[in-house]
Amino acid sequence: MARSSTDAQPAGPQSARPLYGGQAVIEGVMIRGVRHYSLAVRRPDGDIFCDTEPVSTRFSGRVRRVPMVRGVLILAETLWYGMKSLQRSAIIAAGEADSPDGSDSAASKWTMGVTMAIALALGIGIFLVLPLLAVRLIDPFLESSVVSNLIEGVIRLIILVAYVAGISAMKDIRRVYAYHGAEHMAVHTYEAGQELTVDNVRRHPTPHPRCGTAFLLTVAVVSVLVFALLGRPDLEWRILSRIALIPVVAAVSYEIIRFAGAHRRAWFGKALAAPGLALQLITTRQPDEDQIQVAIAAMEAALAADNQPPSQVADPQP
Repeated sequence: MARSSTDAQPAGPQSARPLYGGQAVIEGVMIRGVRHYSLAVRRPDGDIFCDTEPVSTRFSGRVRRVPMVRGVLILAETLWYGMKSLQRSAIIAAGEADSPDGSDSAASKWTMGVTMAIALALGIGIFLVLPLLAVRLIDPFLESSVVSNLIEGVIRLIILVAYVAGISAMKDIRRVYAYHGAEHMAVHTYEAGQELTVDNVRRHPTPHPRCGTAFLLTVAVVSVLVFALLGRPDLEWRILSRIALIPVVAAVSYEIIRFAGAHRRAWFGKALAAPGLALQLITTRQPDEDQIQVAIAAMEAALAADNQPPSQVADPQP
C-alpha cells in the first residue's frame, strides 16, 4: 500500500514547520502528526468519519532524532500504524460499526500482528528471494560476483516497478492511489503555509519527495550497492544476508529520503528525489473533490490534536 514515510520531526532548512506525512487507506487518509495521528474515512452515506489518537511513546522520544536508528524506528511505526489504519478504514468504509477504542482489543492486535507477519513474509519472498532464484539460473555463466549481485538488484527494481504498475489496473487500488495523491497534495498545502481548502490543495502536485513509494525505490537502489559487496556465498547464506541487512538498508534509505526532502529546492535534492517522484506518477492519481475533502479533514484533525497540551492526552501503547 502506498504510504508516506515522513516523520513529524522539525523540518529541515526549507521550512520551520514540523513535518507531517501519512498514508492512503481504504476510502480515506491517515496523517501522522507530531504527537497524534488522525484517520479520516468516507462513509457509505457520504459523511466523513474522523478520529485522532496519540502516538505511542514507543515511537517517539530522543531515539527518533538519532540518525540511522530513527529510520528503523520510523519504518516499524509506519508498518504498525499503517496496518492498524487500513484495518480500521476497511470496517468504516464498509459501513460497519467502528469500535470506540479503534479496534485495539487483544484479538485485534493478534490478528494485525499475524497479518503483518504474512505481509512481511510475502514481501521478503517476492522482493528478496525471487530475484536471488532468478539470478541463480544465470550464475554459472557469470564470472564476477559483483555482476551477479548487480543483476539481482536490477531484477529487484524491475519487480518493484512491475508490481506497483500491475496493481494499478485494479479499480480499488486506483481509488487508493487517488487518496494517496490527495494526501500528498494536502501535505504540500500545509508545508506551503496555505489554508487547507479544496482550491488550494488542487494547485499542488500529487508526488512528494518523502513518499513511501520513493522510500521503497531508494531501498531497492541502496540494496543493489550494499549487496554487490557481499560476494557469492551459498543460496541460503545469500538469503540470510539480505534479510539481516534490511534494517541497515532501510536506515540508509530513510536518511537519503529525509535529506532530499529537506533540500528539495537544491539541485542535489532534486536529483535524489527525481526517481521517486517519477515512480509516483504510477502510485498517485489526481483525486476528486470528495477525496480532497477527506485528506483535508485528516490533516486538520492531526494539526488540531497536536495543538493540545500533551499533559491533557493519555498515551496508549500500540
